[in-house]
Amino acid sequence: MSVAMADPDPAGVVADADVLAADLLCGGPAREALDLVRAHSWVTLTASDPLLADARGLIATFADDDLADAWDERIRDLRVRVEHPPEDHPALASAAAGGAAHVLTFDDDLRGAQTGMALREHVATSVKHPRGFVGLFDPEKLYPTVIGGEYPGPDRDPRG
Repeated sequence: MSVAMADPDPAGVVADADVLAADLLCGGPAREALDLVRAHSWVTLTASDPLLADARGLIATFADDDLADAWDERIRDLRVRVEHPPEDHPALASAAAGGAAHVLTFDDDLRGAQTGMALREHVATSVKHPRGFVGLFDPEKLYPTVIGGEYPGPDRDPRG
């Protein structure tokens, strides 16, 4: 990975292509995790164009091009765009470039200890299964650190 590491943002999240596609097509832990992100304007979804292209390809493969195009148009308005070299893993490089503290993936290899140790040299992020993120991510506890003041609750409709 050749992306320079940004300071980690505890409210920054990257969803790997498999999680992005599962959110739309399957629901379950992927939707629960991304609903947490979408429900809070101060929690950011960070993604590069190659990451979105990978997810769009999965959606087109498992559904159709029309749904993939509609999803792509909507997600581009929701994400914080970052760039990285083409040879880098899109989710990991998006986290490094955007300083996201969380990467969500179903990929066992990315969540493994060996990958985690190698990542520490490049990015201060935690790679989790979406279910793990849902169990650990607490917007109420994080809000005073990130924004300050008392947590007002979700401020957006996650499906709106």
